[in-house]
Amino acid sequence: MSRAGITVGMLHPGRMGAAVADQLRRSGTTVLWSPHGRSHATAARAAAAALEPVDDLSVLLARADVVLSLCPPAAAEDVARQIADHGFAGKIFIEANAIAPQRVRRIAHMLPKVTVVDATVIGSPPVGGKRPKLYASGPSAALDRLAGLFATTDVQVCPLGEEIGKASSLKLAYTSYQKASRVLAAVAYGLADANGVADELLDIARQRTGSYLAETEYIPKTAARAWRWGPEMEEAAELLAEAGLPDDLMRATASVLSRWDRARDADLSISDALDQLRGDAAPAVSPER
Repeated sequence: MSRAGITVGMLHPGRMGAAVADQLRRSGTTVLWSPHGRSHATAARAAAAALEPVDDLSVLLARADVVLSLCPPAAAEDVARQIADHGFAGKIFIEANAIAPQRVRRIAHMLPKVTVVDATVIGSPPVGGKRPKLYASGPSAALDRLAGLFATTDVQVCPLGEEIGKASSLKLAYTSYQKASRVLAAVAYGLADANGVADELLDIARQRTGSYLAETEYIPKTAARAWRWGPEMEEAAELLAEAGLPDDLMRATASVLSRWDRARDADLSISDALDQLRGDAAPAVSPER
């Protein structure tokens, strides 16, 4: 499907959102964003992606044919509510946040005059040749339009059918393993380090293909992203409980991640991250958001 004349509104360009928006913009799609109330860091990302700023949200919604929401999970419903309050209608809203299926369905209920697509990005932001997948479920015509938008980008659209909730279920099933494994690796390394056997633990881990335990450089990254990952774990816990499965591990993972609340997007060393995990570190200095 041609992208000619299609305008996309991005809410709000974080690390992933800005990279995805940049892919669309490079492919010839006009991408708007609203700087009202956003931080200097967000504005810098939007500028780097050459997104077009508009005066306020109402202008963005009036001009956009498709609105893409990529924000922290806790803000997803508030963002949708703002969209609804502005009378957004007759267009496509892509809910691409890491939230539980029941929350996506509540968002669809908030927007009865909008075509809502349940979507999720799995993989790293599309920079440096990385090609994340955008899984999506919803009306087939909207999925076709979404596939057309991203056809010549590094974002691969993977349709999952028309049932709202399938994409969000997939995201939480994946994230419940991936992020909990990263946290467990950090805790295990911290335990070994505290007892003087960190090198031996790494030697064992490196003998196993693809072990997160061997990727100690990821511990500070886990700490810096904990503010986003924690809410995802809570969403995964809700979905597990709904399915009659144990949610204890996900809630425990969220609890561990909360120990890194002060590390939000900070540039830490491994020892800094472990100090915060133990609760004996000074507050980290985080970039402005």
